[in-house]
Formats: sequence, C-alpha cells, structure tokens
Amino acid sequence: MVIENKNLLKSIPTDLKDEVFETLAEGSNIKIERIISKGHFSPEHGWYDQSQCEWVLVLKGHGLLEFETGEIVEMKAGDSINIPKHCQHKVKWTDPQQETIWLAIFYDT
Repeated sequence: MVIENKNLLKSIPTDLKDEVFETLAEGSNIKIERIISKGHFSPEHGWYDQSQCEWVLVLKGHGLLEFETGEIVEMKAGDSINIPKHCQHKVKWTDPQQETIWLAIFYDT
C-alpha cells in the first residue's frame, strides 16, 4: 500500500486555459475533488443540477456562486457552503488574477 502526502495548494498547472477538475478520492457514495479556476465561470445558460449534495470549501482565491433563486454567494479562502442535491447553481465568477482552489465533496444523504 502506498500512502501519498499531497499539498492541495501546490502542483498547480501552469496552463489554466481550462478549469482543472481532479478527483482526489472516491467511493460508492462519495467523491472528493480539487477544482482549480482562474477567471473561469459557468456558461450563461444552464445550471449544475446534481444528484448528490456538494460541500465546497475555498482553499485559496475568490469566487461567486449563483443560485437559480437569484442569490449570489461570495466565497473567499476559508469559506464553505453545503449545497443540497438538485439545488441548481453555477459559478458566476472566479478571480482572473489568481487561482481559486476549491475542495468539493459530493455525497449522498
């Protein structure tokens, strides 16, 4: 068995033309992802509508989440939010001057 020690604030790709989604761990009812954004945002039309709940923590950077209700939630380093399954949302904005590193945990209730 190999146990890997990984710093989530390091090993950032230099080319961030596309947003990076990296699965860190997953099981039958859970997936943990590191997401790296730099000026990325969701398309104007359409929403994330997930079959699992999503707990999100911003490790570094700054972003805005928008919900179908019109509510906008500002997320900075250290901020977390729990998004219930089928709660439609999108990323409205991420800081184009620095990486925004998200830790997302998708899980069943």
